[in-house]
Amino acid sequence: MTQDWTAVDGYIAGKLIGADPVLDAALSANAGGGLPAIDVSAAQGRMLELFARMTGARRILEVGTLGGYSTICLARALPEDGQLVTLELDPHHAEVARANLARAGLGDRCEVRVGPAVETLATMIAAGEGPFDLVFIDADKPGNVAYLDAALKLARPGSVIVVDNVVRGGGVLDADSTDRSVIGTRALFDAVASEPRLDATAIQTVGDKGWDGFLLAVVKR
Repeated sequence: MTQDWTAVDGYIAGKLIGADPVLDAALSANAGGGLPAIDVSAAQGRMLELFARMTGARRILEVGTLGGYSTICLARALPEDGQLVTLELDPHHAEVARANLARAGLGDRCEVRVGPAVETLATMIAAGEGPFDLVFIDADKPGNVAYLDAALKLARPGSVIVVDNVVRGGGVLDADSTDRSVIGTRALFDAVASEPRLDATAIQTVGDKGWDGFLLAVVKR
């Protein structure tokens, strides 16, 4: 079954996305830099780009940069005077991401900030840096609730919040799990379910990345 999922992802990418030398170069640079191969798939990256375009996003916040693959996808949707701020814990990952963004011609509208995301987000909130039109959260899963809380403080009515890896191969069903990523994901669902400011759903996905999914939420107007 997993082989079929991967083959279908290849079909989707071939028919609807096509060759993308910039993203291919980013993946090669990530591998060369020793980064883990946990980027979103090509189809998922295009989905993120379309989400940003659908919302008319001019300011995007990303929590979890890695090598900048998803950052490139999101930034492609921005107007020339748009801005994307992406947060990365690892200085080496951030260095690779900056190079990838520069190679993609997007370095002028993307800022990679290094450090623990919770601390960076607190600084941004204190400085009144919001609102952001779209927030993409794809970092350590135990931090999901804190990232959601910060996203709400940096959002506006109508802002979109997207969280990756919320199904975890079905592990999200295990209330007795000791996996910190599963625990953090279940806590995220509880937080969203009890948050009156959000309309939300989650979508399961299969493909190159196995069985997982995205949580999608909109801040109520």
